[in-house]
Amino acid sequence: MDPLQPLGRARLRDLGLAVGTLPCGPLNAITDVAGVGVGHVTLIEDQPHVIRSGVTAIVPMLGQLWKSGCFAGFDRYNGFGEVTGTHWISEAGLLSSPIVLTSAFSIGVARDTLLALPFRHGVPERWHQPCAAETYDGVLNDGLAAPVRREHIEAAIATAATGPVAEGAVGGGTGMMSFEFKSGIGTASRCVRAAGQSFTVGVLVQSNFGNRRHLTVDGVPVGRELGYDVTPSPQRRDDGEANETKGSIVIVVATDAPLLPPQLNRLARRANAGLSRVGGFGNNRSGDFALAFSTANVLPFEQTGIVQGLTMLAGEDMNPLLPAAAEAAEEAIVNSMTMAATMSGVRGTTVHELPLRKLQALMQRAGGTPT
Repeated sequence: MDPLQPLGRARLRDLGLAVGTLPCGPLNAITDVAGVGVGHVTLIEDQPHVIRSGVTAIVPMLGQLWKSGCFAGFDRYNGFGEVTGTHWISEAGLLSSPIVLTSAFSIGVARDTLLALPFRHGVPERWHQPCAAETYDGVLNDGLAAPVRREHIEAAIATAATGPVAEGAVGGGTGMMSFEFKSGIGTASRCVRAAGQSFTVGVLVQSNFGNRRHLTVDGVPVGRELGYDVTPSPQRRDDGEANETKGSIVIVVATDAPLLPPQLNRLARRANAGLSRVGGFGNNRSGDFALAFSTANVLPFEQTGIVQGLTMLAGEDMNPLLPAAAEAAEEAIVNSMTMAATMSGVRGTTVHELPLRKLQALMQRAGGTPT
């Protein structure tokens, strides 16, 4: 390959690079956790409004939708944002809804659609707490035009599937930017052994945060070398004061390890450690959230009687899962940028892609972790 030619968009490992030391799953995606499905609806229009938005849906257990739930946990790194349904996760440790990621302009319709959807599927007694999360795409998207509608949320859930996951400027990540580069949806996974068994930790992010100078990949401070002379930014955040980070990220962690809600809170917190590793500091106007769920215990929706057969991993045996969540979150964030191409949007704003040749050169010069 001609080293002077620009690369097409690629995942970090396709560039010969990696994050951390743990092995990834066969897809290096949240769907490496069996039964987890992901669906996207992407909305790109130029008339009558400039739309760069969409919906990403994560279905924790395909085939169990509206029939059962699972244990979940939540961690808030900084709270300038919204994830609906988390009060109930904190209270009861239960997730009984798909997780929908979308624009800050569209979280209301996402939440309302989730609430009504069981009734539309003929399950009239399926009251639940909808889980919808948002990040702000107003740099590229005319969100006040209300482009995301009920049918888009329903379609993302209906098309959720196992297998490879589309990344970059797709679904809810269509209009997002991270570290002043184009970003969006990213995913990664890690495989570990605990208590003599093999488990998977998968992560999917909708990434929309960060100052250029803070970007760090596998410990290499690449953002310091990718100045505005290399890649322009529509929102320069280099003065250290007025232009500090205004953005958010939602990190969704899935695992097949049998964890109870307090343990899933801990796992979510370690995913936010991955956010910190890549250069996220939870600035005042950033909404940084991690939600974790386990598919190991299937819980009946009707919470009556005695639920038998629940399993739990002992606390000491959680240790391998903790760095797995951090590594997968960090790599998912980087994948959200390496897979996203330059995009122009509302008011003629352009958010440029992360230059992959430059990234490769900086990582190799620093001895970054190879695949």
